[in-house]
Parts: sequence; structure tokens; C-alpha cells
Amino acid sequence: MAATAIAVTLAASPAWAETLEGALARAYRGNPSLNASRATTRYTDEGVAIAQSGYRPQVSLSADIGSAYSQGRFSSVNVNQTLTPGGAGLSVNQTIFNGFQTDNNVRRAESTVYSQRETLRFTELTVLYSAVQAYMNVLSNTATLELNRNNVEVLEEQLRQTRDRFNVGEVTRTDVAQAEARLAGARSQVAAAESALRTTIGIYRQNIGVEPRALAPGRPLDKFVPATLDAAVAIGLQEHPQIISAMHALDAGEAQVKVLEGQLYPQVSVAGTVAQRYDTAFPGDAGVQASIVGRVTIPIYEGGQVYAQVRQQKELVGQYRIQVDQIRDQVRASVVDFWGRLEAAKAQVIAAQAQVQANEVALNGVREEARVGQRTTLDVLNAQQELLNSRVNLIVAQRDRVIFSYGVVQAMGQLTARFTNLPVEAYSAKIHFDQVKDLWFGLRTPDGR
Repeated sequence: MAATAIAVTLAASPAWAETLEGALARAYRGNPSLNASRATTRYTDEGVAIAQSGYRPQVSLSADIGSAYSQGRFSSVNVNQTLTPGGAGLSVNQTIFNGFQTDNNVRRAESTVYSQRETLRFTELTVLYSAVQAYMNVLSNTATLELNRNNVEVLEEQLRQTRDRFNVGEVTRTDVAQAEARLAGARSQVAAAESALRTTIGIYRQNIGVEPRALAPGRPLDKFVPATLDAAVAIGLQEHPQIISAMHALDAGEAQVKVLEGQLYPQVSVAGTVAQRYDTAFPGDAGVQASIVGRVTIPIYEGGQVYAQVRQQKELVGQYRIQVDQIRDQVRASVVDFWGRLEAAKAQVIAAQAQVQANEVALNGVREEARVGQRTTLDVLNAQQELLNSRVNLIVAQRDRVIFSYGVVQAMGQLTARFTNLPVEAYSAKIHFDQVKDLWFGLRTPDGR
């Protein structure tokens, strides 16, 4: 069941009340942490274009001009001349073979992109779950505040009746003092509830981006919760973004090993230049110089640096493998944890509803018995407090029922806008990647900056 007590408290909300799904859509569009992670993903995309540049030639233009003065006798010739040597040239360098470093750099960059996409998805899970918590906490704290305010009104009436009975001699001064003390405590609870609500409103604004206004009841996400714990664990181990991100990071680490090993392979490149020169030896001289050179470099010994780097990277790859297993254990534990919390919350809702009903009957009975002198004022006050506590417990249980249903889906790695069909256009990291991965030139980003 959805949060019944909270729904009753806000039953007067207008038809345009904010829904939990709408609040999650707001968080999805505007949460700063999520938008920052998207920017990081776009930044990572450019790593592929950087790696692809290893396949392409490097072309440069150069130009120079100067002044040279010569005076004297050179080879039996008197020389007294001023030259203005200068020229312009074009050079092209193309790598032919570099030990497959470019291939492996591209592979490493692509794996890093895929890893970052999963990190973005994990950020989305975290942001949406935090938004659910913020939404439900505002609802529950609002309902709790209203219950405490109503309790103050009831106790004020209780105190008035007790004073009337004291004035006619039916009760003692002790009864009046007990009613006054209980009312003072209730007013203190109202102040505490107001403070808690202000805190949750601030957290709501932080996560969702706007102040909460007329929130509709939140409902559990049961339709996305598997029927069994084993099924939930299996989904989590297969789809959780942290696991997939760690596996891509492992792929990137292995590619980096190949990049480093490539430094020990022969390097083959071709360089071509063409230049127009003026005033090279005598005034008015002009000519074209052109060359094309193939170069092969075979590393013999690099002082052991490259070998150490390869060994170092292999140890890092071993660490990545261990982290994959570690994250799997963490995901499994998280799914089991939230599953247990959800089951407990379901049981607590049922128990709290029964407790509220029993305390309502008990309070009515104690009041009737107090009217005929079989119960004291303290008995009535205690019964009233028991009913308040049970109603608050019901609100908390219903809040937890909703939050932990989302928690199970989040722990499985499926609390995303796309999977849960939030009313918002889903962000596609692939669009930017496709726009930039093969760009040869251009300073502007795809969005025009």
C-alpha cells in the first residue's frame, strides 16, 4: 500500500500537486551532480578523438625571414653584399608503425568512455534515490508536524476540561499539573517537528532544485521489484553500473599494458618537406627544396624504464580484477540489505496500522472510563500519547515502505529515468560521442561553445 497516513494528511492538495515521478524528472534534468557527471562524460569522449590522431599525419607550415651582411674576400673574390634570406615550407610527418600503440590507445580510450558512461549511470541512480528520500521525508515530516499540532489542540482541550473538573472538585491539582506538563511537552514536539521539516525542505531543494509545493502521496516502486531475493541479486550482479564500469576499467588497464609494450617495438615513420627559399647565397637567388625521408627506429635498451612501467601496469591490472570482485560483493550485500529493509517495512506498516486501530479503541475506552471515575487524567494523557506515537510510527513505516522499494531497484542498478519511464527526455551519452570521435579539426563543441 502507498503512504496512507501521508495521503490523508495532504488530501486537500490541488489537482496540480507535484508527484514523486515529476520530482524525480526535475532532479534528472537539473541536479548539479548529475549534470557535472554528464560534463565529465563528454570530456572523456574526447579521449577517443585524441587517440585517433595517432593514425593521422602531422602537417605544419613554417616561414622565416632575416638579414645577412657579408664583406671581405672569399675564394679570391671580393664580397660586399647584404642578403635578405627567407622562405616558406610545408612538412608532413606520418607514423607508419609504432608497435600498435595507436590501436591500443584507441581501445583504451573507448574502454574509458564506456567506464565513464557507467559511472554516469551510477550517479543517476544515486541522485534519483536521494530525490526519493528527500520527497518522502518532506511528506512524512509534514504529516508528523500536523499530527503534533493536532495533539496540542487535543491537549489544550484536555487541559481546559481538567481545570473545569478541578474547579468543581472532581480532580486534584495534580491532575491539572499533569495535563499542563503534557501540553508543554507536546508544544516542544511541535517545535522539533518544525525544525525537522525545515531541514528536509532544504535537502529537497538541494536534490530536486525547487521548493516543495503541494506534494502528492508517494507510491512504492513494486512493479520493478523482482519476486525473489535471488532474482534481485542476479539482476544486480549483471546490470549494476559499478560492476560494468570496473570491468571496462580493467579493459582499459589491459590496453595500457599493450601501449607500454609497444614502446619496445620498432618505430617506422615517413617525413616529407617542401620549401621555397630566397636569397640563399646571392641576391635574387630563389629555389625549391624538397625531401622525403623514411625512418626506422629500433629500441635496444631504455635503461629499464619501459620494462618497469609494463610490470607496474600489470600490477595495476591485477588490482582492477580484484576490485571487480570486491564491487560484486558490495552490490550483492547492498541488494540483500535493501531487500531486508523493504520486507521489514512491509511488516511494520501492517503492525503499525493494527497498533493505531487498537490505540484509538483504547483511548476512547479510557476517556469513557475517566468520565465515570474509573481512570485518572494521567491514564487519558498516556493513552493519547500512545495513539500519537503509533500514528507517527505508521507514517515512518509507510515512508520507509516507499523509500526501500526504490532502494531495492537502485541497488540492482535499475533506478534510471529510462528504465522507470520517468516523464522526461532521457540523456544519451552516445550522441556526443558519435559527434566528436572522428573529428579531424574544429574548436567548437557540438553544442556551439
